[in-house]
Amino acid sequence: MPTSLTRNFSIIAHIDHGKTTLSDRLLEATQTISQREKQDQLLDAMDLEREKGITIKAHPVAMEYKAKDGKTYKLNLLDTPGHVDFSYEVARSLAACEGAILMIDAAQGVEAQTVANLHLALEQNLTIIPVLNKIDLPAADVEKCRKQLEDILAIPGEDAIPASAKQGIGIEEILEAVVQRVPAPVENPDKLLRASVFDSIYDTYRGVVSYVRVFSGSVKKGQRVKLMATNKTYEVKEVGVFTPKMTARDKLVAGDVGYVIANMKSADEAKIGDTLTDNTHPCPEPLPGYKEIQPMVFSGIYPIDTSDYEALKTAMGKLQINDAAFTYMSESSTALGFGFRCGFLGLLHMEIIQERLRREFNMDVISTYPSVIYQVTKTNGEELIVDNPSFFPDQQTIQEVREPLVKVFVMIPGEYIGDIMSLVMEKRGEVEHTETIDDTRVMLTCLLPLAEILVDFNDRLKSCTRGYGSMDYEHAGYRAANMVKMEMMIAGEPIEAFATIVHREKAEGYGRALAARLKDVIPNQLFVVAIQACIGGKIIARESISAMRKDVTAKCYGGDISRKRKLLEKQKEGKKKMKAIGKVNIPQDAFIKVLKSGD
Repeated sequence: MPTSLTRNFSIIAHIDHGKTTLSDRLLEATQTISQREKQDQLLDAMDLEREKGITIKAHPVAMEYKAKDGKTYKLNLLDTPGHVDFSYEVARSLAACEGAILMIDAAQGVEAQTVANLHLALEQNLTIIPVLNKIDLPAADVEKCRKQLEDILAIPGEDAIPASAKQGIGIEEILEAVVQRVPAPVENPDKLLRASVFDSIYDTYRGVVSYVRVFSGSVKKGQRVKLMATNKTYEVKEVGVFTPKMTARDKLVAGDVGYVIANMKSADEAKIGDTLTDNTHPCPEPLPGYKEIQPMVFSGIYPIDTSDYEALKTAMGKLQINDAAFTYMSESSTALGFGFRCGFLGLLHMEIIQERLRREFNMDVISTYPSVIYQVTKTNGEELIVDNPSFFPDQQTIQEVREPLVKVFVMIPGEYIGDIMSLVMEKRGEVEHTETIDDTRVMLTCLLPLAEILVDFNDRLKSCTRGYGSMDYEHAGYRAANMVKMEMMIAGEPIEAFATIVHREKAEGYGRALAARLKDVIPNQLFVVAIQACIGGKIIARESISAMRKDVTAKCYGGDISRKRKLLEKQKEGKKKMKAIGKVNIPQDAFIKVLKSGD
């Protein structure tokens, strides 16, 4: 099929606006899947995606569609995630397309991530096809959505196609719009092989499977190819397309989206964003790459059984092939043994990675409290990057600590503006400006410390706004803050696993809460155990675990009281000596309980 009849497009939207349902309908309308294979969320291959009702990975699929002009077109669709933590998946998919369907829920209107994903598409100069989905709902307001398209996104309202992915309304119009509006891929005149690797997975039997978009030339079985970043050469074992299952083809030509299996065996050979070219006649320069993804959140992941360390290392290597934004490096902790310091894009990303480790690789893991990267200037002028509380220098050697900031765009109904402003102030943030979107909704632009939005900001936003609020954020540099390292001392011994970097104003409250949790999980000893939260040498919170009392007078029956007194004095001396030299052995499950309840 000639390149002029190929169309590559993506579906972008806010989370839960119906992207995956639309892709199901498109597969049915083009008869890519038979009635027997039909199921909801067909492109969501992971159990985790089906359970949570979200898309985590971008899924390519090739379809054939006979248009009204009588020609048969090859349509390559990439379904993308909507959650803010997976925006790198969206960016990678958009780089492999010429057009994008922008979906908007007709009942909810334009949301925060609709705006963010549209900007990603416009950066790649893609043709936008707006679709107003869920018009069958009683609450749908098509005219209001058309007005929002014009006012907020500067897209002509009359271009929007009203549709209902669930009911199958407007599907034919969407397919016709893709054929008419999305431009055909343009091939480089030199016809040299240029294929961009936009994703990879690891197959136990076939090694690394690279998902590619061919920009020029062709790739076929038996061809010698090389990856330009690593300069390694491979022999192609199989090429094919997704229908949506992997289906082998003789070759992939310019404009195609498919997969290439070469003899790549190890996890670190596949670099997402790399350019695949012919070994004999390579292209002169690689395709413009994707920007390197910087992790925003760090957490330690440790195997509960220390003998699983090597298996966990292998599992993380395989996951990293499939997820370019996930980073890891070895570290060890006196409390938790050997493990890894891992970097994530956000808290949902962290939760998904942990769940995938448990499900796909049967790993039993525990994670430490999430932290962010701080920049520290010491009094001697030395600059440090700190992502782990154990590397935080002593307070007296610090001149300045800078914490990462994020610009948060919050879209909410107008009546909740007061609650959200107080939530932002509680999280040490500030509202930069407010913008009225329509009669009912406003958009707040806030500046907040990243550490403050990590754990519960999104949950609190949803509960404050009865589920109607939505947010999106972007990195906004660093600023100086009064950050301190808070340590937990148990019987005078600092426990590194519970050390955290907190703002001085919030340290006392956090220290009290953590000390109370530790008091509940550490077993009683034969002497009083002090649990203290301290900053430098100053104790800011304390709890005590009372001693177990052994009844030493039980064997005394009758006789003089002085015998009992003598035994009690002896016990008292023993407890005093034990308090001086005794060690508290904290069981492994106590760490696990505290860290889990802290998440």
